[in-house]
Amino acid sequence: MGVEAGRLAVTLDLLTDALVMVMQHGVYCQSARQPGKPAMDIQTISLNVEQAKELVQSVIGEIRNRQASEPPPPSPKRVQ
Repeated sequence: MGVEAGRLAVTLDLLTDALVMVMQHGVYCQSARQPGKPAMDIQTISLNVEQAKELVQSVIGEIRNRQASEPPPPSPKRVQ
């Protein structure tokens, strides 16, 4: 996929790890207003991380589409 898409893929993994940690914290930090749901700050953080993941995924998809539509590089000519 190239260097740029590879870096985005690693970023996606880091965001996923952060989301898992936030959601684990949300289990213990419950909302007083909405029993059974994480506190509002945890809900906001998880929403923002999810949106960041979606953005990174869309950029990776655009890179893949661009690479798929590019013509293949010319093959090297052999010198005889």
